[in-house]
Amino acid sequence: MSIWEYANPVKFMKTTDKILPWTVGIAAITLIVGLVWGYFFVPAAENFGGSVKVIYVHVPAAMMAINIWVMMVVTSLIWLIRRHHVSALAAKAAAPIGAVMTLIALITGAVWGQPMWGTWWEWDPRLTSFLILFLFYLGYIALWAAVENPDTAADLTGVLSLVGGVFAVLSRYAANFWNQGLHQGATLSMDSEQHIADVYWFPLLLCMAGFIFFFLSLVLIRTRTEVRARRLGAIQQRERMA
Repeated sequence: MSIWEYANPVKFMKTTDKILPWTVGIAAITLIVGLVWGYFFVPAAENFGGSVKVIYVHVPAAMMAINIWVMMVVTSLIWLIRRHHVSALAAKAAAPIGAVMTLIALITGAVWGQPMWGTWWEWDPRLTSFLILFLFYLGYIALWAAVENPDTAADLTGVLSLVGGVFAVLSRYAANFWNQGLHQGATLSMDSEQHIADVYWFPLLLCMAGFIFFFLSLVLIRTRTEVRARRLGAIQQRERMA
């Protein structure tokens, strides 16, 4: 069995039909448990107070904003190299989800920043790179909508995703590349001095898992919708030619 079998739309639809109930269920359980645990059973942090609890949305959303673009780069490369339509449609389906995740990260970052830094916005390296990443998401979505031929749109957006991948990397490591800026380093780190305490860490891991499975569920649903729309378009095209 080859992994490329799942690039076949029929195989993809049958497989995801079985997977979706599991991903939705896991997403619901981990999100509910993680958020309830984090917001109602975790103590306020020293120096941060109750505002520390924003990490249970901010950190997973920021993580997904970056990794969704990485997923789009991979699926776009598969399209550009092997011309599998499902991979191009998966990238298209993921973009709006990634844009929303990036927007959530920016908004929750502002909610955190106002009491901690005394300002809603600062042209900090990581904040600025995230804003640019958000604009790339919007540009990617707009390019898909602007180009009528779906294969041409997939080619152009595939190239755009490769360019935007640079800003996805910058968004992840901006605080390491530049010492200046208000944003702290990684919340989760192998360095015991930087790593958050376990009392905050365990519910955060659940929230991160919940966001991952939530994204997986949404992208599968949206990709299935794109596959059906492609089939419908092909049927309508044949009818017009008949």
